[in-house]
Amino acid sequence: MHSYSLIAPAKINLYLEIIGDRPDGYHELAMILQSIALADRIDVVSTSNNIIRVHCNHPQVPTDKSNLAYKAAELMTRQFPEAFAKYGGVEISINKQIPVAAGLAGGSTNAAAVLEGIDLLWKLGLTQTELEELGATLGSDVPFCVSGGTAIATGRGEQLSPLPSLDNIYILLAKYRSLEVSTAWAYKTYRQEFANSYMRDTNDLVARASAVHSGEIVKAIFERDAGKIAQKLHNDLERVVLPAYPQVLQLRELLANQQGVLGTMMSGSGPTVFALFESEQQAEQVKLHVREAISDEDLELFVTRTITHGIQVVSSV
Repeated sequence: MHSYSLIAPAKINLYLEIIGDRPDGYHELAMILQSIALADRIDVVSTSNNIIRVHCNHPQVPTDKSNLAYKAAELMTRQFPEAFAKYGGVEISINKQIPVAAGLAGGSTNAAAVLEGIDLLWKLGLTQTELEELGATLGSDVPFCVSGGTAIATGRGEQLSPLPSLDNIYILLAKYRSLEVSTAWAYKTYRQEFANSYMRDTNDLVARASAVHSGEIVKAIFERDAGKIAQKLHNDLERVVLPAYPQVLQLRELLANQQGVLGTMMSGSGPTVFALFESEQQAEQVKLHVREAISDEDLELFVTRTITHGIQVVSSV
């Protein structure tokens, strides 16, 4: 029996702009994605049979075929039937630390870890680009979760352009445990309310997506200036999520008014809100203040930081 243990980091969006519609029904996006230290641990173990099994320590995470980690394993069995026949099935254990349904790519990063784990188990020797291409068939965030660090993401999020990695910008994440925001709902509602602002011409779409590369937030990332980055945070989905979810709006406003906070924003389609800090001490201090201001046990708070990598192998047997 062989096994690999992998660390699967979460991500936040530093920037999310909805440019227009795509022929495939998705939105044309321009985003800046950032890996953070908050992570799940994924164990991928070879089994003697041809069965895929998923286990998870979190009761809200499904362990059937609807789980993205399961789908990743299934994809590998279809793509590499000879290796599947030679090495057999896999048992996947997910130690979940990333909040569920939080806009932090928890499911996507688990899937990315399974792709990498099976690549190693089956000695396939896939390149990072090949793993990203496989990941893109599972979900828009999976390719980024494979590579990690800091990147511009365009298309529906699967076309990546690496940026200089940001290390040790400290982050406070805040999320109500029982609160979920449907990503599909958020994008559908945005389309209903703001489709008149969408770019229609293909050349305009391409030009707008390209313009992000020379935008103010990218310049700030090249300068590694946390203060400037924080001032340029942007998320179009806040326009529909914040009015519909007053708890998320309240959290965002509370964080924005705390001393030491460089900037604050909702990640992805929410409902997680994050704040950026120059030091861990400041982040911990604001965490205490938020806990005092909102004594709801349903509120989860995490202090973490930006990191420079995606999936990492921590051990093998």
